[in-house]
Amino acid sequence: MGLVPWNENLPGLLDHTVLRPEATKADVFRLCAEAKEQGFVVIFVPPCYVDEAVAAVAGTSVQVGIPIGFPLGGHSTHAKVTEAIEAVAHGARVLDMVINISRLKSGDHDFVRQDMAAVVQATPGVNHKVILETCLLTREEKITACRLAVEAGMDYVKTSTGFNQAGATAEDVRMMKEAVAGRAKVKASGGIRDWKSTRALLEAGADRIGTSASLKIIGEWRAEQAAVR
Repeated sequence: MGLVPWNENLPGLLDHTVLRPEATKADVFRLCAEAKEQGFVVIFVPPCYVDEAVAAVAGTSVQVGIPIGFPLGGHSTHAKVTEAIEAVAHGARVLDMVINISRLKSGDHDFVRQDMAAVVQATPGVNHKVILETCLLTREEKITACRLAVEAGMDYVKTSTGFNQAGATAEDVRMMKEAVAGRAKVKASGGIRDWKSTRALLEAGADRIGTSASLKIIGEWRAEQAAVR
């Protein structure tokens, strides 16, 4: 029996992130250096640093990710599309878009679907994730959001921004995994600070983990790997 993916290459499953509002240019450059050193495949930086990040990881396998409609999701579709097109034009290869939470909770499902689809269609050839902000949604709203995301062509559904009252849970990951039924992948993010919680989310079915605590998680994972050898 082969190793589970996180025992083969946990760094390749982590989106290494610095999106806090007080993050500086030095923090972004540090993130880029850490990604190259540790083998993280994707980094997420504030949109204003896309040029610096793309230049810093040029010639490596690291892809730059940019949040869209972040962190509230209530931007107009035009604004989200403009953000997405600009990010991709400057070298971003991964876009994590916040769903229009208000429209979803208002039952405007066609609007929500079209909002996502517009971003996907405007930026072909890159990876698209949609952030549901699960802590604000009912179970039925989460399931509906997953369905709409699949219909819109999203590659991933994602739990949280990390800027609200709660983050990822194993229960939500399992629910989302079941709801997308193999038609999209699941990213867990928000409040993920250690290897124990990371492993629980991966075991629940998460395909990727978004975190700003990547180095701590990798350190704990490597210590566990060393202990069992």
